[in-house]
Amino acid sequence: MRKSARYAKIITRSGDDSCYVVTYPGLLCGGCNGDDEQRVFAESVVIVDETIALYRADGKPLPPPTNALALAIAY
Repeated sequence: MRKSARYAKIITRSGDDSCYVVTYPGLLCGGCNGDDEQRVFAESVVIVDETIALYRADGKPLPPPTNALALAIAY
């Protein structure tokens, strides 16, 4: 399993301009957006992979996983 699969990527549709917006709760602030849902999701996986690499390069521990399976196990 890719490390990025351990972190939730929440895709919502913007009401103002009808684009897709992705956020990453518990991992990083910000996100990405675009008109094509699949492309936005693919980009979000790359962003999470790059964020994980930055945590490691800085010697920081990764935040706890936020995907549904990790949250179910925690409770």
